[in-house]
Amino acid sequence: MNNFKDKTALITGGASGIGKIMSRLLLERGAKIIIWDINPKGIEETIAELNHLGTISGYVVDVSKPEQIQETADQVKREKGTVDILINNAGIIVGKYFHEHSTAEILATSAINASAPMLITSQFLQGMLDQNLGYVCNIASSGGLISNPKMSVYAASKWSLIGWSDSLRIEMKQLNKNVQFTTIMPYYINTGMFDGVKSKIAILDPEAASLSIIKAMEKNKKMVTLPGYIYRTTRFAQAVMPINMFDWFTGGVLGIYKTMEHFTGRKK
Repeated sequence: MNNFKDKTALITGGASGIGKIMSRLLLERGAKIIIWDINPKGIEETIAELNHLGTISGYVVDVSKPEQIQETADQVKREKGTVDILINNAGIIVGKYFHEHSTAEILATSAINASAPMLITSQFLQGMLDQNLGYVCNIASSGGLISNPKMSVYAASKWSLIGWSDSLRIEMKQLNKNVQFTTIMPYYINTGMFDGVKSKIAILDPEAASLSIIKAMEKNKKMVTLPGYIYRTTRFAQAVMPINMFDWFTGGVLGIYKTMEHFTGRKK
């Protein structure tokens, strides 16, 4: 069982949604929290709300911009020292058919969902390796397990994140390093990011989902879907069903292929 007391944890997208909830849950477990977010007001409000629980600070950073990641990571290392726990949580979705995407939307989705976790981890992983202790949790998506209309770019970014994250888990084993990786693949979470989604499968409660993620980290679980049956169900169905049958099961029976039909997303 991992103990996070007195550990320094950095959470991207930490000023809203499950990032904010996970900040609170880790503060309650005695961790010192650093939140990265693009929203200055959200950072200010989150710190004001949670600082009675322990040590929390925030940095304004656009994780789609490599130079900002580099500069802010350098500042964190100067001011806070080694980051023991990293949760790559920041993410975006456009929610359109692929041909409707602009070049800017494709590049931004890839930059934030796929490239940013790699670039951020590259900034803090060496410190973990040097002390032979660390934890990286990457918040991917069940959209990284299954194709879905109006999620093609998002799904591509999350498929990338899953493959990279679990590859690093194996690398740490090969190097005999005590740096642990957990890949989280949640279904839709009711945070506003997926407003308008209609689903036969229950949309996840943010508080319950956040607690499940922290508990998965405490137990050093490797790959976790929320709910837990999604990984087994999709992988088994993909293995035994012809593609047309899988499309019928996923799209017709489960209704997943229609979940994004009324998507609006978070209002800016």
